[in-house]
Amino acid sequence: MFGRLGRFVVHNPWKIIVGWIIAAVALVALGPQLSSVTNDNQSSFLPSKYESVQAKNALDAAFPSATGQVATIVIRPVGDGTLSTAEQQKVSDLATTLTDDHITEVAGVQAGQVAPKQTAQLMFAKLTADEGDQTGSSNAVKALRADLANKLNGTGMKAEVTGDAAMGLDTSDSSNKATSIVMMATLLLIIVLMGFIFRGVIAVLLPILSVFLVMMVSQPVIALMAKGFGLHVQSFLEIMLVVVLFGIGTDYIVFLLFRLRERLRAGDTIEEAVATTVERVGEAIASAAAAVIIAFCALGLATFKAFTSLGPALAIAVAVMLLAGLTLVPALMVKLGTKIFWPGKKWRRIPAAGPARKVGNLVGKRPAAVALVSFVIMAGLAVGAVGFKADYDQQSQLPAGVESTIAINDMQKAGFAQGATSATDVIVSSTDGKPLDHTQVQAYANGLGSASPQLGGLMPFPVKPGSPAGTKGDTVQYNQDGTAAHIQVLTKDSPFASSSMSAVNGPLKDLAHSSAPAGTKALVGGGTAALADIQSANNSDLALILPVAGLLIFLVLALQLRALVAPLYLMVAVGLGYTGTLGASVLMFQNIQNKPGMMFMLPVMVYLFVVAIGTDYNILMISRLREEAREGNAPRQAAALAVEHAGPSVASAGLILAGTFASLMLGGLSMMQQIGFAVSFGISIAAFIMSMFLVPAFTALMGAKAWWPGHKGVASHSGGTGRPRISDLDDEMVGAGSHR
Repeated sequence: MFGRLGRFVVHNPWKIIVGWIIAAVALVALGPQLSSVTNDNQSSFLPSKYESVQAKNALDAAFPSATGQVATIVIRPVGDGTLSTAEQQKVSDLATTLTDDHITEVAGVQAGQVAPKQTAQLMFAKLTADEGDQTGSSNAVKALRADLANKLNGTGMKAEVTGDAAMGLDTSDSSNKATSIVMMATLLLIIVLMGFIFRGVIAVLLPILSVFLVMMVSQPVIALMAKGFGLHVQSFLEIMLVVVLFGIGTDYIVFLLFRLRERLRAGDTIEEAVATTVERVGEAIASAAAAVIIAFCALGLATFKAFTSLGPALAIAVAVMLLAGLTLVPALMVKLGTKIFWPGKKWRRIPAAGPARKVGNLVGKRPAAVALVSFVIMAGLAVGAVGFKADYDQQSQLPAGVESTIAINDMQKAGFAQGATSATDVIVSSTDGKPLDHTQVQAYANGLGSASPQLGGLMPFPVKPGSPAGTKGDTVQYNQDGTAAHIQVLTKDSPFASSSMSAVNGPLKDLAHSSAPAGTKALVGGGTAALADIQSANNSDLALILPVAGLLIFLVLALQLRALVAPLYLMVAVGLGYTGTLGASVLMFQNIQNKPGMMFMLPVMVYLFVVAIGTDYNILMISRLREEAREGNAPRQAAALAVEHAGPSVASAGLILAGTFASLMLGGLSMMQQIGFAVSFGISIAAFIMSMFLVPAFTALMGAKAWWPGHKGVASHSGGTGRPRISDLDDEMVGAGSHR
């Protein structure tokens, strides 16, 4: 199949190139933008079986005017000081004025309570945009911030807007800045590394131009998928696409260029070299991409909808990149010819042996020692994974200098409970249709506010516009017919902190359910309750996704290798890489940097990029091991030759991919820093420990048994001449992938 594909590409290069350009331009011009389907509201990703979702639905039904989002506004003096009575009256008047301004996407503004220390006062802006409308809520916050700055200019007071909508905007803005930084760092890294490896200007530009074209095609396709299936993806997907496509895309192009260079050195014409390259490398690349795509698609089994959209979205991008790697890139190679390595001359010569031969000799001569040392290193790192703690604090992921974070810090200094930015909702509904007893509900509400030491009492509802300064709002709000009540409970710590989640999901829920007045039903919702439900969904998703994905990847390996034994220990190596990566991340962030925990999505990110993509290197190495064994080489000699010939391309690709993910650490977002470190570390150990040492050494020890039951023609003896070494290694570390 890949031989026919290679011949088709060689005979139709211009048709393929023009076809890709037309597809890219048409999709960009006519297709939806990826930003139109992004949504960073995590609670919207939960299915309806969770209580927080049921509570939101009950709130929307009983209090239609309460639907939509609320932005919290902190008004405080410029510099230090307290708010005078006159200034507090100005705040109340300001709320009325802002409402009358009919700000974009803002239904109205109400004055809230004054801080215990009198250093700040809250206002609450009701937004018309639904929680899933990222664009509408962002526009509302932007307009609100601009109007506040204009009206408070010269008054001695200033305003800061926070809350879920504001944090969503700040997250999106920070992500956009991070994307630009990551893009520049990634491009610089690829230029330097590809230039060092191939010494050619075109070889440097080829992955950059190819990946840009793939991004133009894949982003509208992902947006169409999201719209068609009603999915929303988080804004950091755009950063992930940059890193994944440049990382994987450059990897595939590296493998193709290594084989192309080898065939040109052997005397093939450019057409013959490209056709052979697609035929020989195509199967390994397709198998590697299939493992990645299957692993990504396994996220579709998740109940947390952020995973169900993220996985297929990245799978689409990888599939498009694979198609480009097997058609567009070879077509460009045909038209560029040997100019692809210009101005370098070294591609014409077979250089002397380099470090890869020494590594191969070490693996071949001492496989038991190499396997043992590699296993001990991986197992030692894996031990650290036991200490992994998930962190769901959205605020801690933002840079310290953004407005929503500053506002929360100012609230805390003023004496407000941090939970005021996202209060926990308790919805009490009559089960018999009768109006609620206000006395019973008020007593019930008062008890909820002290259900746990981690709770900070009840949050009064905003006072009506025009009320005198200092007027206190009610702590219970009733619907029009009095059959439902809304209570807002505050957490002392950040509403996203683990302590708050434990208090809401434990004592508060227990008390809310058990002490609800007779004839009523209570539901607990809000941001903190949603995070607790997300935690539950995340744990169950990992328990399902990891084994299913492992089984599917095992099947891909078994089909590609026509064996059962080798895929088994490859999966063990993958498992060690996964836990070792988490262990190293725990050591770096929880132990060294004293973080309270790791981003809760990190295990999924490591699964996506270390397990799935890291398997590529194992596939490429084990494929070369099988090839050398079928040539009649003894197991140890086959391992030595495989490392010598496939090792440089694996090392080069691993270095590039690890470097692209490491660029995430420059983006300024804590979430990106953790992902960047974890994935770059995981890719490094997958390429340089598992693929270069552990897998070939263990395969040498297993001998022909590794290829059971499809080991026909595989040498099982300890000696044997095999075939002579043919080194295609550059002095600087790099060289050819497979030969022939």
